[in-house]
Amino acid sequence: MTYTTAAIVGVLGAILLDRLLGTDLLRRKAFWAAYAIVLFFQLIVNGLLTGLEIVRYDPDQILGPRIVFAPVEDLLFGFAMVTATLTLWVWVGRRDARRGSGPARRATGPARRPGTR
Repeated sequence: MTYTTAAIVGVLGAILLDRLLGTDLLRRKAFWAAYAIVLFFQLIVNGLLTGLEIVRYDPDQILGPRIVFAPVEDLLFGFAMVTATLTLWVWVGRRDARRGSGPARRATGPARRPGTR
């Protein structure tokens, strides 16, 4: 499997995950605003790593076009990772809220009297 094929499969998988779990992040302006911030920093880091040749790619495994020295496939992988992670985060948060558990619920335990453990 080429890097290009893996990147495309990753994007399709992330989109499918968003749809199957019903989070619909890709339809929200807040997602795209957050993703723009992530993309900005991804371009900086990718540009440094590939521009300084710390990371090199086999030309036979990528399409060829580059953005800030990095192959376009890196942007696809970044999108897939961010989308899948946020999709799972939102889904787990909603699930925990329905169950009445999760970090917010656990943090508010029974009141304690001063001086007791």
